[in-house]
Amino acid sequence: MACGSARPAAVAPTPPPRPRIQLAVIPAESDAFPRAARAVSGLLAGARVAGVDTRSISKVSLEVVQLSIECVDPTDACYQAIGRSMAANRLLFARIDSSGKRRQLRVTVTLYDVDARAARRTAQKLFASEDQAIDGAAALVAEATR
Repeated sequence: MACGSARPAAVAPTPPPRPRIQLAVIPAESDAFPRAARAVSGLLAGARVAGVDTRSISKVSLEVVQLSIECVDPTDACYQAIGRSMAANRLLFARIDSSGKRRQLRVTVTLYDVDARAARRTAQKLFASEDQAIDGAAALVAEATR
């Protein structure tokens, strides 16, 4: 009767692995400010985002992606649909808009969290010229991705 009913020591369950985070980088597009769009797109492509495991760079702009999924509004629902269509947990993109005043432009860089359905960070600035936007774009990308 030496066989006791001793229970084996409890083993702590292994936590599930952290889900892999996929970032989709979407290039900027602007017919009115093509040099600024190229500069911003290059900066987005080279940006480092903490916590991201893999990244892909879209060959088409945000507007083209939005048209392809038939969702053109700048809303959380549309950005979530874009993320799902690109199999991404995060989106990094920029919008370049004319302010209507003598070649001024507004550059907005957004890091969007598809899983949380909300922008993580957005950086925006109004520039007096395309050259100033090119010079200031790195700071905007850094602010949005820090």
